[in-house]
Amino acid sequence: MNTEDFLRMIDVIHRDKDIPKEVIFLALEEALALGARKRLGAGEDLVVKIDRKTGVIGMEDDEEVYEFDLQELGRIAAQAVKQVMLQKFREAERDVLYDEYENRVGQLVNGNVQRYDGDELVINLGKVEAYLPKEERVRGETFAPGDRIRAIVVEVRKDGPRVRIIVSRAHADLVRSLFELEVPEIADSIIEIKRVVREPGYRTKMAVISQDPKIDCIGACVGVRGSRIKAVIDELRGERIDIIRWSDSLETLIMNGLKPATIHLDNIYPDVDKRTAVVIVDEDQQSLAIGKKGQNVRLASRLCGWDIDIKTRADFESEELAGEGDGSTGPAMDDSLEDRARDTGDDVPGASVSKS
Repeated sequence: MNTEDFLRMIDVIHRDKDIPKEVIFLALEEALALGARKRLGAGEDLVVKIDRKTGVIGMEDDEEVYEFDLQELGRIAAQAVKQVMLQKFREAERDVLYDEYENRVGQLVNGNVQRYDGDELVINLGKVEAYLPKEERVRGETFAPGDRIRAIVVEVRKDGPRVRIIVSRAHADLVRSLFELEVPEIADSIIEIKRVVREPGYRTKMAVISQDPKIDCIGACVGVRGSRIKAVIDELRGERIDIIRWSDSLETLIMNGLKPATIHLDNIYPDVDKRTAVVIVDEDQQSLAIGKKGQNVRLASRLCGWDIDIKTRADFESEELAGEGDGSTGPAMDDSLEDRARDTGDDVPGASVSKS
């Protein structure tokens, strides 16, 4: 093999495997040095250098530098060189893939279902396989080989000579990424997704805010006739999505977060020290505020970062009377929070949109 063919081979490997040329040169030098030591019985001081421009291969030790012909290796030494080269190229290819997908943690990837490996679903991403563990799947979702699938990259690690990529369909960032695809205003940072909380397969609450007062953040996320949110719901296999308006006022955020129940600001009593809030609702709104199996209030609590306790007026007053009897007092509205709610509160109700 002449030097032109040698350099051409390196260029082909670089383009096909997407491995930097310098990494290929270093791997070849190490492999050839191993073969040359085997052939000549030399020590570790013998090294091989490849001219990056001409492709000329040279050997040097403590005493001299001289050119080296690959044909001098012999069959056994050449086989050792081949093994080392393949190993180094696999490691280099693994490192390239690792760096690429390490930078994509938290991002959306598209792939095709390839097979089941025990409890894990193996997904073909093109250059590499990803794994969707059972705990990262949504209950009730089923996939067959060949199905298209979208997921969020949650972990990337080196596993011997391979890269192991873990993806998730249950992560809240999946909803965030899907809306970024469907809503240009989010991708352009005109609308900001402040927080997403999710019970995978059942319900999601997403709080949004618009940086442009002329653009309705909820309307933009829903789309004309619900087209944008419907695309996300379809991808999530019918999961219900509640879109609410974010507010820096705690009371307003709680009020919006408990939609579709109707809540009045004056009926929200926060305890700053305990980070809890008692919310008084009408009896006909109690089941809506709590939700099926407590789902609505649980998600609202996570969205606001406060524990929310739903009570009817009758329950609240009976607890106050009981508290007066034993000398204690019931929950009282924090004046500063009440003032802040009235000064900065956004009384526009959040939107609750679900697939019918």
